[in-house]
Amino acid sequence: MLGVGQKFPEFNLTATVSLDRKNAFKEISNESYPGKWKVIFFWPKDFTFVCPTEIAAFGKMTKDFASRDAQVLGASIDSEYVHLAWRENHADLKSLPFPMLSDIKRELSAGLGILDPQAGVSQRAVYIVDPENVIRFVMVTDLSVGRNTQEVLRVLDALQTDELCPCNWTKDEETIKV
Repeated sequence: MLGVGQKFPEFNLTATVSLDRKNAFKEISNESYPGKWKVIFFWPKDFTFVCPTEIAAFGKMTKDFASRDAQVLGASIDSEYVHLAWRENHADLKSLPFPMLSDIKRELSAGLGILDPQAGVSQRAVYIVDPENVIRFVMVTDLSVGRNTQEVLRVLDALQTDELCPCNWTKDEETIKV
């Protein structure tokens, strides 16, 4: 699995970005958001039970991430058409403010080393990637356990200080001075 300090892989994937069928899809690559931090999270597959709770939580916090110059991207191994159908049929996903990437060939998941060997789906992973496309944070949980989006935001805040941050540090608290 790729980890902290390594380059995030190059990718070019189709994303579901809208419920408007004429404008529902867009190509997104690792170069689509120059100069921005990226929060890229993966879920195992669409039309499941834990996944929409996380996707909706990231959706509700997209403005918080954007205020920190970070772009949220979600991804799974489902096609862009499955993403669209899920968004059309799940109330919590209808107005998502971030792209849902289709890693249907599993190339990005495999490149990151997060393809679950038993289930054949992306593991429940989240990456914080800096503007130079370097992985600065990675967390992977069991397929049955959802993530804490507040913790992802807290870690982004800490990384952006470029200072030493103690345990449980939160934005606007003192950092460690050496």
